[in-house]
Amino acid sequence: MAKLILIGGFLGSGKTTLLAETAKKLASQGETVGLVTNDQAPELVDTRLLRRTGMEVAEVAGSCFCCNFDGFIHSVQSLISQGAETVLAEPVGSCTDLSATVLNPVKKFHHDWNLLPLTVLVDPRRFLEIFGGQPSRMETDALYIMKLQMEEADRILVSKSDTLSREEKSQIPTLLKNVFPEKTTGLISARTGEGMEDWLTPLLVAEDAGTKIVPVDYDRYAHGEAVLGWLNAAVAVRVQPEDSPDAAALLTGLLKAFQSEVQKSGSEIGHVKAVFNIHQREFVANLTSLNGTVHVREVPASGDLKETANRLIFNARVQMSPESLELLVRRLFAEILSPFGIEIETLRSLMPGRPNPTHRFSEPAGEKP
Repeated sequence: MAKLILIGGFLGSGKTTLLAETAKKLASQGETVGLVTNDQAPELVDTRLLRRTGMEVAEVAGSCFCCNFDGFIHSVQSLISQGAETVLAEPVGSCTDLSATVLNPVKKFHHDWNLLPLTVLVDPRRFLEIFGGQPSRMETDALYIMKLQMEEADRILVSKSDTLSREEKSQIPTLLKNVFPEKTTGLISARTGEGMEDWLTPLLVAEDAGTKIVPVDYDRYAHGEAVLGWLNAAVAVRVQPEDSPDAAALLTGLLKAFQSEVQKSGSEIGHVKAVFNIHQREFVANLTSLNGTVHVREVPASGDLKETANRLIFNARVQMSPESLELLVRRLFAEILSPFGIEIETLRSLMPGRPNPTHRFSEPAGEKP
């Protein structure tokens, strides 16, 4: 039976990094792994990054797993038909109610899959905003979504443990045990490997998937998603090798300028991600909060990536209207990329619509026969 693992969590929590590292770890143990990404629009940085693992990646774009359950199932089945023994799936960051709308329908209709417990990843700063009394710029209903994600989870992991102080490493596990005494919880760092074994080894033999269905106020849920503007863009960059820019500096400047403009608005950033492929070199950048640090790194291009034309993929999730977000991004592209000949191939800005799940179970499905 093929194993299916969903890893949820809010924007910026580190899901993609954890998926990539989990896929590599399972592959090193002889597993054939497939991955499914999910977003409200195509041109997703996460899909490109996960394809770097060399494993098959399917993308469900245009709606969340719960609202396009058939598309999700088709993607999983496609990967299994290509030989995947384990499928790792990453839902949209603002999605919740997964136990009722995805896990339990899978349990009901797909007995031939081994569904493993739902893991929800939480950024430590967001966790402390919700449960540690720290101030937050995030809209109340967006925080409501994060709280629901944790409440329905079978496993809760606070991510980026390598960034925590000694005091925070003591405080957060105590809060986790106090707030969620019945759940399996822990700290993890996909980058350093801390907590990976403690989470993954027992997960692979666990049977408590989708045991918790929580009541959801869909008005608050819809509003919590709607306060975020979403933007995905792909830009062709016309530059000769001898005129190539310092790609790391360019990405750093672009994201810092974006951050500065959002700071002026007093808004909040869910996440900003970018991939810049230029003359067979590839650079990745990310920013996960209004006052966070811009991280840029070069990653070795390989396989089909070496054939890709000079191109920037830019994803932003920000607490502002999609119209304002699009105006800001177009202006920054014009200002910062203006020394080069650029062509915006695609640019989609949107506000997620009201969730309308294909299925919603009111109680956990029965055990497999």
